[in-house]
Amino acid sequence: MTLHIGLLVFPNVQQLDLTGPYDVFASLPDVTVHLIWKNLEPIRSSTGLMLSPSVDFANCPALEVICIPGGTGVNPLMEDEETLGFIRHQAANARFITSVCTGALVLGAAGLLRGRRATTHWASHGLLEAFGAIAVQERVVRDGNLMSGGGVTAGIDFALTLTAELFGDQEAQATQLQMEYAPAPPFNSGRPENAPAEVLALARQRGAALLAQREQIVARVVAGQR
Repeated sequence: MTLHIGLLVFPNVQQLDLTGPYDVFASLPDVTVHLIWKNLEPIRSSTGLMLSPSVDFANCPALEVICIPGGTGVNPLMEDEETLGFIRHQAANARFITSVCTGALVLGAAGLLRGRRATTHWASHGLLEAFGAIAVQERVVRDGNLMSGGGVTAGIDFALTLTAELFGDQEAQATQLQMEYAPAPPFNSGRPENAPAEVLALARQRGAALLAQREQIVARVVAGQR
């Protein structure tokens, strides 16, 4: 029996949030991976890579796994009732409801994080509690059928963790080996607590405008949920 996994693809998605898990899931036996959007027009990611949806909202099958990646395009999504309604509809019967990076904020806007443990990109981590989530500083966080991955590259860790849940540890390890996923970064600056102070300051400066906009949107969404 084919297992259907759907990843939301949207304008200004962070492509690695999506393509990292996609590569893992598409390598698995008896799995169909769907790239889902409102229509089938090509979509430009936040870094310019063009992506093609494979199915629209109206024709998407019932999903065992729904995954929401992050990116700068998350900001308008948090107030996009058509998209939020689609996510709620699929989540109602999904075996796993998942996110990568700031995709967790979209789940929050859909009302799916209340009282549940979750994580997201470090720069937006402080926004999770506004949605009633229990914010956890871990690479991958599971709370029942909710599973979230941290920022960008954590999407691969998340996907392998979910693969182990769905198909067992051996299949997950075989997939990891086929991908030669054995990270050995040249710098120990992948987390704010490890990065040099000047590097952290630069990263915060670069993301300040986007975060400020995101904070305003979250405040509006949360006010509307009350």
